[in-house]
Amino acid sequence: MQFPNTSLADIRQTQDGYVARFERHLKHSVDIVWSSLTENDKLSQWFSELQVDDLREGGGIKFDMQDGTFKELEITELKLHSVLEYTWGEDQVRFELYPEYEGCQLVLIEKIHKMTSHTPKDLAGWHVCLDVIQAMLEDTTIESRKSVWYTWYKEYVQLVRSFT
Repeated sequence: MQFPNTSLADIRQTQDGYVARFERHLKHSVDIVWSSLTENDKLSQWFSELQVDDLREGGGIKFDMQDGTFKELEITELKLHSVLEYTWGEDQVRFELYPEYEGCQLVLIEKIHKMTSHTPKDLAGWHVCLDVIQAMLEDTTIESRKSVWYTWYKEYVQLVRSFT
């Protein structure tokens, strides 16, 4: 399943690198979406390698490297039910939630230090993660995340190429 109202992230160049911004309008409350981002049983449904270890500024999220090791991602900003930001290698990932009349707006911002050959992979991955969150909240599933990812990956390769 692909969501027809999802489009490519908006990417802008900044003094410090680049910012990629994804937006989703969800028909669910901020509290429900927040729990999808911060409660490990729900988080694992859309990003199985992530686990919240210590939900506070300066706390951490563990990334399972799938080889028996974990990488610690530091939570750099936390405002309950509003903002969750953490390190992502040299970059930063930020989730913002805004209440709306019939649900909320979920914004994902990736602050990208430098565009690399891996950047389109990450962008396509975040795109699919947001689709999976939406599907999960709507009690549907995405049959083949890999094929959906590949479709978006090709689009992000072209988009990133325009910045390099």
